[in-house]
Amino acid sequence: MNGKNQKAAAALQRACAGLKVVTEPSVLESHGRDWTRFRAPRPAAVAFPESVSQVQQLVAAAAAAEIALVPSGGRTGLSGGAVAADGEVVVSFDRMRRVLDFNRVDRTLTVEAGVVTATVQERAAAEGLYYPVSFAAEGSSQIGGNIATNAGGIRVLRYGLTRDQVAGLKVVTGRGEVLECNRGLIKNASGYDLRHLFTGSEGTLGLIVEATLRLTDPPPPSKVLLLGVDSMDALMKVFATLRARLDLSAFEFFTDRALHHVRVGQGLPPPLDASCPLYVIVELDCPTEWQEEAAMDCFESCAERGWLLDGVISQSDRQIAELWRYREGISESISHFPPYKNDLSVTVSRVPEFLRRMDRLIGEICPEFEVVWYGHIGDGNLHMNILKPADLGLETFESRCHEISERTYALTRDIGGSISAEHGIGLLKQPWLDRVRSAEEIGFMRGIKQVFDPAGIFNPGKLL
Repeated sequence: MNGKNQKAAAALQRACAGLKVVTEPSVLESHGRDWTRFRAPRPAAVAFPESVSQVQQLVAAAAAAEIALVPSGGRTGLSGGAVAADGEVVVSFDRMRRVLDFNRVDRTLTVEAGVVTATVQERAAAEGLYYPVSFAAEGSSQIGGNIATNAGGIRVLRYGLTRDQVAGLKVVTGRGEVLECNRGLIKNASGYDLRHLFTGSEGTLGLIVEATLRLTDPPPPSKVLLLGVDSMDALMKVFATLRARLDLSAFEFFTDRALHHVRVGQGLPPPLDASCPLYVIVELDCPTEWQEEAAMDCFESCAERGWLLDGVISQSDRQIAELWRYREGISESISHFPPYKNDLSVTVSRVPEFLRRMDRLIGEICPEFEVVWYGHIGDGNLHMNILKPADLGLETFESRCHEISERTYALTRDIGGSISAEHGIGLLKQPWLDRVRSAEEIGFMRGIKQVFDPAGIFNPGKLL
């Protein structure tokens, strides 16, 4: 650690009594990165506050000493939003993992920012309720990070994003002030709802320290369909048919290449007898025989029209979990390449057009690269993963992928989409924010950041 870093760590420890500040190289390495692998972590130190007051002291000291802070949750992000690559101090919420309150009448759970997403799900279930935000990293991601990136997941179709579950927030701003936003109210028309500014702000406006989350009724018994189709047009027709007649909570897709990698990575058998170009995972409410019969009728109708090549419907909870592995295991199964990820979204109606144009574009500019697609068709969110060839250096690969991104984001802009649906802009996509946001919008964003973070210490270089 260089002298500047030593001074930063020492200054924070002097100013914040009892604050744990670590400079151990292994901790700097583990807490200075997220799931992206295109920037080497180089934090000055990692701070582990244990209370809101310690976070306040830390922020005040950092602002006075002009020390940049990078908030760190479970570090499962995919846009470099939690990477500390330039001597920043990482603020880890690993020691702020208390469940503070459960209110049965209001159906809310109040937690500190470091509580793991799966812990919230488990506590809700123990109270006979349900926390619906669900994704592959829920066993290690933290609620503060979920809120900072407005995490989505596989059940957005039914329940919405993290934003829709946040009833209240407690945030420490760049002035060291504590803001309590909304306080769990259902109705509150008393001015600007600052809770929604901090949700999705990627740690650039303040440090989320507590959250009050809305819980809901557990879903009824469900069934899962795994379907094989031969084209995106057929897939969209299946989606329209099922959505019109069934209560869907998820409608996910993946390509045959995604299936190949998840089968190899997790040792799974073929899910269907037929080999298909595209696959769909559908989860639907199925509390009675009537709903199950309706699901079978839809399946048979789609098959008769030639939209389906093959399919299977779950017969047990165990089989539901087994079928979901084909979708939820994809990201982990390709992580060793490593992949260059693009998290794109368009309106649902334009998904087929977008993918057709992307296939042509990929054929023109990078036919030698393997591209794996999967995503959330029900909300128009498509994950594009370009896999690094073994014989290509990481820097060269990233440079090539940036060229691909230039064209990809231009197409995304032309079709009225977004370059980040649920992973955030972070460090990796920051150069392209102006592809989907106007100069006026970005100007207002900068003005908002100046208000909440006048010293510019929160997550510099990210988002803006």
